[in-house]
Amino acid sequence: MCRVKLHDDAKAFGELVARWQKPIRDLCTRMTGDMHRGEDLTQETFARLYSRRKNYEPTAKFSTFLWRVALNLCHDELRRLRRRRECVLDDSEADESMVEVLTDVDSMPDRFTLECERAEAVRHALVEIGESHREVVILRHYEGLKFREIAEVLGIPEGTVKSRMADALTQLNRILNPLLADPPTTPERMNERMMI
Repeated sequence: MCRVKLHDDAKAFGELVARWQKPIRDLCTRMTGDMHRGEDLTQETFARLYSRRKNYEPTAKFSTFLWRVALNLCHDELRRLRRRRECVLDDSEADESMVEVLTDVDSMPDRFTLECERAEAVRHALVEIGESHREVVILRHYEGLKFREIAEVLGIPEGTVKSRMADALTQLNRILNPLLADPPTTPERMNERMMI
């Protein structure tokens, strides 16, 4: 980023985009619950990064700075959506993990369907919990950041991050437990299991 700031190095900026585009897109998609908005916000994140490159000050890790820019854009977008009262739920487009399951030759169709339903339930549940809880879950479980790193990104104490995570997991449990419980076993279902 220093080369981008000092020398307008397009190659260095291209390397940053190549390295960070997927994690930022995943973050934006999960925060908004919409793949297309996630793509748009990813482009906006990098456009904003480049347009403000001269103002960049390396006071923290670059990743911390980039996560914060993307999260701020997500929060702005979610506020706009609330004002317009739009529905932001993902319209059942398969994410990359579902594509992997689909291309697995050993996958059974019912297993694939179950995985799709569960992934959809988790996406919906993430959108239902508050933004401050959602961002902690996404940064920790999907992006793999440590609690200390999340605290840096969000500018809050590490204890607050852990508290939000506990609250978020409680909320997700409450939402998902009834949805992800195994369906009651019917005679037809038992016959299907026995035939497999």
